[in-house]
Amino acid sequence: MTTVLGIEFAPMKLPLERRLQTLGVIYHFMCTFGTPALILLFFVWMLFSGYALVVAAYGVWLWWDWDSPYRGAYASRYFLNLGIHKWFTGYFPLSIHPTADLPADKNYLIGFHPHGVISISAYNFMSNGTGLMDRFPNINFHLCTLVGQFWMPLRREWFMMHGIINCSKQSLNNLSAPLDYRNLSFCSYVLGDARKGQAAVLVVGGAEEALDAHPGQHILTLNKRKGFIKLALENGADLVPCFGFGENDLYLQAANAEGSLVRRFQTAAKRVLGVSPVLFHGRGIFNYTFGLLPFRKQLNTVLGAPIPVLKTENPTQEQIDDLHALYIQKLTELFDSHKEQFGVAADNELIIR
Repeated sequence: MTTVLGIEFAPMKLPLERRLQTLGVIYHFMCTFGTPALILLFFVWMLFSGYALVVAAYGVWLWWDWDSPYRGAYASRYFLNLGIHKWFTGYFPLSIHPTADLPADKNYLIGFHPHGVISISAYNFMSNGTGLMDRFPNINFHLCTLVGQFWMPLRREWFMMHGIINCSKQSLNNLSAPLDYRNLSFCSYVLGDARKGQAAVLVVGGAEEALDAHPGQHILTLNKRKGFIKLALENGADLVPCFGFGENDLYLQAANAEGSLVRRFQTAAKRVLGVSPVLFHGRGIFNYTFGLLPFRKQLNTVLGAPIPVLKTENPTQEQIDDLHALYIQKLTELFDSHKEQFGVAADNELIIR
């Protein structure tokens, strides 16, 4: 390894397996973050290169398929089992550790914590790279993301072929009911599916929690996040706490303590844009010091036992608060019982705000 001006460059000779793992990470980053500009340029090129009919045909498809992110998407076993997912998970490596079974006669709302900078551990639920879908062959996992992620042509189909849906909800759970776009809040279509065996995965802390993603810290934005609790009650979906050890170690971000100028700017930007402008860096493709790729840090995701939830169409605030308190208790117990196993000091506590 060569160091120049404080930058550690990767050796020229590396095992093929490590290069493939890096390729797997680049693939996912390009598909998730790097494609919007390229896709727009591609469609503009087609419009002015004699392929306007192709663009028009895609427009018709888009109109016909617009509701799919609200209706469970269309996960493809072929895409879920692509070999490149194994390369991606091998990079860290990323592993998942279920602590209980998930019977297929129930639907589940999995709360994933922490958000981290970009929730890389949540990739457990958008492929079979860690063998999760072999472990639970009768459960259909649906990772949830922002509605705007499905406005980009072609990338929206890539998301949905990996089972990803948006964080919206039909006001009615009837499968034949039309979408009411004035009353959307989170994936009730999946949780209310009478076929059962559906699991929606929500990164509960959201953009605000991303600002607290610092190595060695475990700070969750959860005390006021109760909408997912209400949704679980309304649909009778069992709650499943899930914690990703190592998620906050993947990037370094600018110091942004509560009350600092940087933090105030980030919080204000989130109120306007809906996302937090996290100032972070990882490593590069050819160096280990600076770039947008995550550091190679071991990731261990622990999937807790389901918390039984009785369907309550109109839950009271007291019922919501009680279930919320129970969820926090089970999540804290999950963290405490596994933290030392996965490299967290015994005196390092989970902080919930």
